[in-house]
Amino acid sequence: MAGKRLPDSELELMMIIWDAEGSVTRSEIEDRLPAERKLSATTVLSFLSRLQEKGFLEVERDGKTNRYRPLVEKETYLREESRSIWKRLYQNSVGNFMTALGSGEELSDRDLDELQEFLDRQRRGRS
Repeated sequence: MAGKRLPDSELELMMIIWDAEGSVTRSEIEDRLPAERKLSATTVLSFLSRLQEKGFLEVERDGKTNRYRPLVEKETYLREESRSIWKRLYQNSVGNFMTALGSGEELSDRDLDELQEFLDRQRRGRS
């Protein structure tokens, strides 16, 4: 899976599959798509086929129905994708990342509290 970045459309289906916590059918996936994002069955099947080819999904036959199960864990993919974004967009620099956040006005007090808690945990983990 390393280095396999999913297009938004395929990632959207993977998020649905990951959140289902088990195997799901095409129609169950379609039912969970946002109303404004309804896709045809053919399009969904095409995305699912690509995800299978990329090694993200396993297809199990259940009678006449295919059930799709993730082969890649959500946390694993998100961690690798985050590292990739960090490297590509911010050149592994906290300073570049903080500059991108701007003056911080976009961040709520809750966001800042979460960031501080994360930093505190990281620092404690080093001692």
